Amino acid sequence: MNKVRIIKPHRPSVDELVEGVINGNRALLGRAITLIESNATRDQESSRELISKLLPYSGKSLRIGITGVPGAGKSSFIEAFGTYLCRRGLKVAVLAIDPSSTVSRGSVMGDKTRMEELSGEENAFIRPSPSGGSLGGVARKTRETMIACEAAGFDIILIETVGVGQSETTVRSMVDIFMLLLITGAGDDLQGIKRGIMELADILLVTKDDGDNRQRAAAHCQELKMVLHYLQSPTPGWTPEVLTCSSLEGRNLDTVEETLYKFRDSMKQSGFWFTRRRTQALSWVQALVHEALLTSFEQHPAVAERMPILENLVASDKMDPVSAAKDLLSHFTYPDIS
Repeated sequence: MNKVRIIKPHRPSVDELVEGVINGNRALLGRAITLIESNATRDQESSRELISKLLPYSGKSLRIGITGVPGAGKSSFIEAFGTYLCRRGLKVAVLAIDPSSTVSRGSVMGDKTRMEELSGEENAFIRPSPSGGSLGGVARKTRETMIACEAAGFDIILIETVGVGQSETTVRSMVDIFMLLLITGAGDDLQGIKRGIMELADILLVTKDDGDNRQRAAAHCQELKMVLHYLQSPTPGWTPEVLTCSSLEGRNLDTVEETLYKFRDSMKQSGFWFTRRRTQALSWVQALVHEALLTSFEQHPAVAERMPILENLVASDKMDPVSAAKDLLSHFTYPDIS
């Protein structure tokens, strides 16, 4: 009886991935991001080496964070705006962050399937990633994925957050420009959400400026401009602009593009652009340290052994959560890395 020979698919080396990414190979870019996002221990060193080798080729893209209240049409705007940019000859990468399933940890909504027109553009690359429970509505490896896309030569990186009222400071710390999408007629239950995010936004965009909604969109735009007088700008030397647009009709997409470039040029002239980039790098260092500490804590043998015992004690009301946390920390010793 003949044995069936199973041929394993070729696993590209780090150098092959680097070469493929900087040459714009979409398949190898996807493989590189998969390696970056991997939680497998055996992939960690390769992932770090990959990022280290891609970093010299990154940094030239315009990094844009996009968030918004529920129903603001983030995906619709990104598809319309991304398609518009691609047809102007720009290369656009979309990092679409979906809520994570609590069961599988996978993406719930699948943004790539919701952006069919943009997916068909030759100059577009869409990478949906589950948030994995990360704070700030972004994926755990968004920074590293962004570096890979920049090294692949994309002119603009659009990062779509979950946008459900979480702390948006995480995405603010990794992008050059932060855009907030708003809609008319949002009830008082959304006001508390959008007020906090408004204080972080460089550009406020009232969407769905079409049909019978045009007059209301214009009125809401004026209201927001008045509100901004009482808020401090997150970017020194820049007064946040309020615009309207229609993803459905493509109205004012050119104005949005012009405002983005206006912001970039103004910030480069003042020098704050480079200050923000340095701040982004420092925030990345802090995020990596926090992640390393948490991973080391969770994988510590004494902690892993003690964890289920304390969980049972807390669940049965025999120990309070504060005492349980102190108990776990007392069993943790960070490994010597000197």
